Parts: sequence; C-alpha cells; structure tokens
Amino acid sequence: MPVDPRTPVIVGVGQFTERIDDPGYRGMSAVDLATEAARAALSDTGCDVSTVARAVDVVVGLRQFEISGPMPAVLGKSNNYPRSVMRRLGGDPARVVLEPVGGQGSQKVVTEFAAAIAAGDIEVAMVMGSEPGSTAKYFADRDDKPDFTEHVDGQLEDRGHQIYSYIDEYTVTHGLTGAPVQYGLLDNARRARLGLGVDEYRHEMAELFAPMSKVAAKNPFSSSPVERSVSEIETVTAENRMICDPYPRLLVARDTVNQGAATVLMSVDAARRYGVPEEKWVYLHGHADLVEQGLLSRPDLGASPAAVRAVQEGLRVAGIGVDDVSTFDLYSCFPFPVFVVREALGIADDDPRGLTLTGGLPYFGGPGNSYSLHGIAETVAEMRDKPGRFGFVGANGGIMSKYSVGIYSTSPVDWRVSRSAELNTEVAALPTVPVVKEFDGAGAIETYSVRYDWPVRTGIIVGRAEDGSRFMATTEDAELVALMSDGDPLGARISVQSTANGNRATLFAG
Repeated sequence: MPVDPRTPVIVGVGQFTERIDDPGYRGMSAVDLATEAARAALSDTGCDVSTVARAVDVVVGLRQFEISGPMPAVLGKSNNYPRSVMRRLGGDPARVVLEPVGGQGSQKVVTEFAAAIAAGDIEVAMVMGSEPGSTAKYFADRDDKPDFTEHVDGQLEDRGHQIYSYIDEYTVTHGLTGAPVQYGLLDNARRARLGLGVDEYRHEMAELFAPMSKVAAKNPFSSSPVERSVSEIETVTAENRMICDPYPRLLVARDTVNQGAATVLMSVDAARRYGVPEEKWVYLHGHADLVEQGLLSRPDLGASPAAVRAVQEGLRVAGIGVDDVSTFDLYSCFPFPVFVVREALGIADDDPRGLTLTGGLPYFGGPGNSYSLHGIAETVAEMRDKPGRFGFVGANGGIMSKYSVGIYSTSPVDWRVSRSAELNTEVAALPTVPVVKEFDGAGAIETYSVRYDWPVRTGIIVGRAEDGSRFMATTEDAELVALMSDGDPLGARISVQSTANGNRATLFAG
C-alpha cells in the first residue's frame, strides 16, 4: 500500500563485537566500537557509506557505563562521543544527542526520532551505542593502558546521565548500588507474591534463561557463546558463585563486553532518493514508552504496571495481537523483567517462538544502555527474512523504571501515534506506599537481597512497619544474614534501629 513519503523506515542495522581472546584483539575504545557498528549499519543500507553518512541529520549516542555517573572514565573518553564517531565516517550532522542512562533508551530514541521524521523535522537519523567494559577491565591493572581521550568541537545536546532519577542518598546508604542487588529485591518480591520457595524460584529462573544461552551460542556477535543447562545455571559453584541473592553469576547480565550497535532511519522519500532497496525497509508499526513509579513507592515491588501497559499499548498501536508476533527480544538483564513481560504478553513457558534473538544479556552480553539496539538489529534482520511478519522488542531501563516497546515489520504502514503520555499520567496516579527513612522498632521483611560481592556479606532489606509504611535496612548480624543466605527470610520479624549511617536490622527477639 502507498504510504506518506514522510513515513519513517529503518534502512540499515549493524553490530560489532571484540573479544579479549580474539587473535586480532585491538583493545578498541567506545568510539572505535561504535564506528565499526555504524559503518556496518551504513553499509547495510546498500548505498555508498560516505554518501549516507553525510546525509545524516541527527545522531543519537547511547551512554556508556563509563559516563553513566559521577565516576571518571579510567581510560579516557571523547568529550563528544557521537561526533567522534561521525568524524571517522565522514559525516557532520547538524545535531547530535547523548541520551541519559537507561536500557530502554535504544527503543525510546528510535521511536523519538522516527516521530521527528514523520513530522518532517528531519529526514535521516542514526542511533548508535557501544560498551568497552571488557577492555577497561583488561587494562585496569596494567601499565600499558591506552588513552581514549578525544576532544572534538561541535554541537552536543547532552541530556545528562540522570542516574539520580533511579537512586538517591537513602537507597545508596542502604546498599542499593548496582543492578544485581536492585533486581534481587524485585525477584524476591515476586517470589513472595507467588508463594514459591528459594530453590523452586531459582529453578524457574534457570528454566527461563537456559534457552537464551542456546541462542547466544549460535550468535556470532555473542560475548559468551556457550550453551548452558538449567542445572548449570541454578547450581552454585566456584565458577557460578553467588553475586547478590537470588542470583548466581549465570543469572546476571554480563557487563564486561566490547560491543557496538547502530541503526539508520530515513523517511520513505529519503530512502527512495538515496536508492535504498525497498526490501531493506522495516517499519515501526507499534511503540510505547512508559515510566514506572519510584522504586520504594510501588505497592507491589514484584510487579510493573508501567511495563504491562507498554506491552498492551505497543500491540494496540500496531493493531495486532500477541499471536501475530513471530519473534521476541525481551530485555533480560535479570529474570524479573522477562517474567513480567512474558506474563503481560500471555506467552506460555514452552512457546516455540522464544524470548530472545540475541541470546540475552547474561550470555550474548549486556552492553550497558545499548543492549536493545542489538535486539532491534536482530529483529530487523529477521523481519527482512520473513516479510510481513511482526517482531517485538521490549527494552527496560533503571530498576524496572522505564519500559519501551517497538513492533517491527516490512509491511508498509503510515506512522501511528501512541497514548504513552496519557498512560504515564495513569501510572503516576496509582496508589503509593509511604516510606519512612529513619525507622526504629519492629517490622517484617517484605523483600531482600544479600550482597556476596562486598567484603562482609551484608543483608539488604525492604521492610514493612506495623502501620504499613515501608523502610530500608541493612544487616551484618550473623543470625539474620544466615537466614537470608541459607533460609527464607520473607515475612520474618526484625528489630530495626536507626543510626547516622542508615537503619540496622537484627532478628526480632520478642
């Protein structure tokens, strides 16, 4: 069917992976990795790379871990990441953007700049991301460190890291630093709601993720292309050590990777003008971008109403049902986001379509804020191979804080607007739980994690007071930590005392 010439289409995708044990390992910077991925995406259009590079109006860079907070980049960084990449490719876009922290950002900015194309504001956009975490770790204790510092003149719209939209002084004081402990709270809260035991739930998590490793084992861009069994994933060993309860290492996103991804979007008119073959065009049929309530305010820490609404809205905008979707790539940093979205979609445990095209973050790799750009790249490739089918991408950011959905197909369709703004207002108006920051008295453990990654094993607790208010506490108390590590502390009564450095908990003695 004919479409509006301003309709956005994805016309190019590219990926790149460098492994430490590769024979030709070069120790590439974030800029170098993104350049390889962007070059691949430009080439994937079927047009001259330099011609398309010069045609790009806007480039969006997804933020690396090394610039996602106040800590310095240990190997140096570019002061203008997107322009550093484009300079290598011969492009000089009118506008470059550096997106804030958030794994939803890949899909969010594809949607944002697809809408800008549909509005006629721009004609060609590129989204790129990369993560050199493996190289940063490799050189951490070496004397021959490379210097990745670059200074590039030119406009940059830096939207800030915005890390403090997810964490604050209170949560940091109580040990919520790093994704494993944060998501550990959510998975244990979900386990509490389902009434499952510790071993039973770990088995379910392993069953969820084992098939992903099978996909990763066949993906040439995987950082860890090794198939894992359910038993291997759920059994704690020296290799598969506990990180933060309830996760052994093989249930945790692999952030020490060297990966890059990129995608090129054009209006239909521009794609025709530049000669992009029509079989390359992939349309964004459905989309949604939702924001969850603040972590400690959520009535049920084991649920995500925003993610559920994002799934429903993405399908509604696309005008399809879940049975019409042929592929899924669900953000899988930890089991919780996958469980939530699988349930929202109504997908059975043994659905033959699977839940990932990449292989999942623990096995394919978790390149920071840009993982879902790889998911989009894989989905675009699948849709080209299966014309007329639909591919679903679910991207998650923060502490299950933001969820973005994209639904892709080669079937032509005009741009459609979502109700995301209206739905965000709806989510923000949901009931909340009062939080008490300085708590003294008796309470019960609502959810928890245990930090095995600290020098002293420490329990992290979200508790409820008798009046229903919520508080956080930590504990190094031997008896309570033993219960949290080796038993099941959900619902256990605790005594809490506030200190200058946060609330401290022990088992209730009364």
